[in-house]
Amino acid sequence: MRISAFADEASNSLQGQIEALKRNNIGLLEIRGVDGQNIKEVSFEKVKEIKKRLDGNGIKVWSIGSPVGKYKVDDNFERQIEEFKRLCEYAQYFGANRIRMFSFFSKNQTQVFENLQKLVDVCPTDVIMCHENEKGIFGDDIDSCLAIHKEFDRIKMVFDPANFVQCDVDTLKAWEKLHTYVDYMHIKDALKDKRVVPAGSGIGNIEALLKMYKSQGGEVVTLEPHLMVFDGLKDLENGESIQDDAPVYPDNNTAFDAGAKALFTILKNIE
Repeated sequence: MRISAFADEASNSLQGQIEALKRNNIGLLEIRGVDGQNIKEVSFEKVKEIKKRLDGNGIKVWSIGSPVGKYKVDDNFERQIEEFKRLCEYAQYFGANRIRMFSFFSKNQTQVFENLQKLVDVCPTDVIMCHENEKGIFGDDIDSCLAIHKEFDRIKMVFDPANFVQCDVDTLKAWEKLHTYVDYMHIKDALKDKRVVPAGSGIGNIEALLKMYKSQGGEVVTLEPHLMVFDGLKDLENGESIQDDAPVYPDNNTAFDAGAKALFTILKNIE
């Protein structure tokens, strides 16, 4: 199993992210925030600089952690289309043929599907659209995710256990219904009271899910600890937050390392 990570949870700076990845022997990055900017705001000149520095440290970009679709369904969609097209170009430049996306803060299936179709229409054929089951969007439960994946062959799934827990969805039931659509997983766990905790400490059934993911040929997961507030969190749409009573760590690097250690412990158990 190869590990990717949202390293912006360890550090705001690219250098800090590189150090966190290397410290934890993680060779892949799901790029989301860099040097105070969301990836959607980064210029192509900056992208070239980022790639050069990552290449020099033996780190590859696994996926573009875009915010596309993490808006209201009617919120300046033409702007989102342009952002998506640019981020697809970034994915191609990085050699990362995946882009993480969402299905809008709406339960109006007709509107959601119209927007998703427009995204599909402009997505290059060598880029895989990966929909995450984020809480509060259209695709936040089993039935709505199924509806998306049955309608759109081009859209695969990023399976996030903690997000299902926070929507009161049993992760094993979700996997049973959705596993054939899963391209990769985000590793994040949560308790029944919705608090995010290190992988294996919550009710997300992370170990069982990883066993099943591996058995169907899954090769890569992305660590997304969410154990401590990080600089880019305030820029995420719809007011995401991390609970004040979550486990306390002295700094973001320590929290990131704790998340990595928990994941590696589980992976050792399923080898």
